[in-house]
Amino acid sequence: VSVSRAIKPFAEPGRPPDWFSQKHCASQYSELLETTETPKRKRGEKGEVVETVEDVIVRKLTAERVEELKKIIKETQEKYRQLKKDAELIQAGHMDNRLEELCNEIMMCVI
Repeated sequence: VSVSRAIKPFAEPGRPPDWFSQKHCASQYSELLETTETPKRKRGEKGEVVETVEDVIVRKLTAERVEELKKIIKETQEKYRQLKKDAELIQAGHMDNRLEELCNEIMMCVI
């Protein structure tokens, strides 16, 4: 319960209502455990930190999320550059013939 309740505020839009149920969280975690390779135990000195399955999962999911965020940042930067370019063209008067069309596009995005 605590996990499903704790991650609910970080929900992505469009998730079904039962996405954060205890049962669904447990099945997702179980699937992660099944698909993750168990780290091989090494013989070593006492006190040596041995990587656990949970550590592997955290590292894997963190790397995936970092890649997702990089992609989102890149897309946002491209969109910003395009909007900035469009704004400069509008201010220069080069898009006067498309102003009504651009206003309609903006209105459709706002609504």
